[in-house]
Amino acid sequence: MTAPTARTAPGLPTGSPVLVASDLDRTLIYSSAALALSVPDPVAPRLLCVEVHESKPLSFMTETAAGLLAELTAAPSVVFVPTTTRTRKQYQRISLPGPPAPYAICANGGQLLVDGVPDRAWRRAVSARLAAECASLEEVQQHLLATADPSWVRKTRVADDLFAYLVVERAQVPEEWIKALTEWAEARGWTVSLQGRKIYAVPRPLTKSAAVREVARRTGAVATLAAGDSLLDADLLLAADEAWRPGHGELADARWSAPGVTALTETGVQAGEEIIRRFGAAVARLGE
Repeated sequence: MTAPTARTAPGLPTGSPVLVASDLDRTLIYSSAALALSVPDPVAPRLLCVEVHESKPLSFMTETAAGLLAELTAAPSVVFVPTTTRTRKQYQRISLPGPPAPYAICANGGQLLVDGVPDRAWRRAVSARLAAECASLEEVQQHLLATADPSWVRKTRVADDLFAYLVVERAQVPEEWIKALTEWAEARGWTVSLQGRKIYAVPRPLTKSAAVREVARRTGAVATLAAGDSLLDADLLLAADEAWRPGHGELADARWSAPGVTALTETGVQAGEEIIRRFGAAVARLGE
């Protein structure tokens, strides 16, 4: 699968920041279940817990990755932007190493946080665009509930009144149902994404790349680096000057590629570590 060409930045004017926008789950951080994506190593990497919920450790990264990320985000030339499909509440459970991110993008671009506070003007603009360009959340949610088999649905959720998702027993979900849902959603301006045990239905105009472009405008960044593993990250990777995807996930399964996007061979937490290493090398190269 191919896609349009990404932008290329040959170098940076003095003092221009580099915007580093990265997906979180299964890109930089990994749940206990997602750790199984990693290729077995004779010496298991030491892990750092970066998310606790209800007194239980949920997400991890390697200690090496944590050190690299702290170094990267502390650099004055870098604006690090966590860019996630998580809701604001879910995102705020995460404690990444390094200084607090001045900007964060949640709900797949529907929420822009500035120093942890939602930007209301951005949310209003997003809501107006969704109302004008695609079917309503209510219609999509009703379709999900009407067609999904309760025997394999564990939870149904609406995220920030923007999109819906199901938590499912993945092995029991018929591929034919996912295909039919995808076709139904596409005709109404929505996208379907399967990530682990979650099936997302997201409005097509709701994108991470749009929010990243807004952050770039506000910060004056003239180069953007990005990483992500899922179909919902594809627009983000295409909008970046340089981008990386891990050797696992929806994009890897589809053999998705595009100019300017590097497909890594590493999987699991090792991929997260390698992505941060590539971010650092690109920042150094752009600053030369």
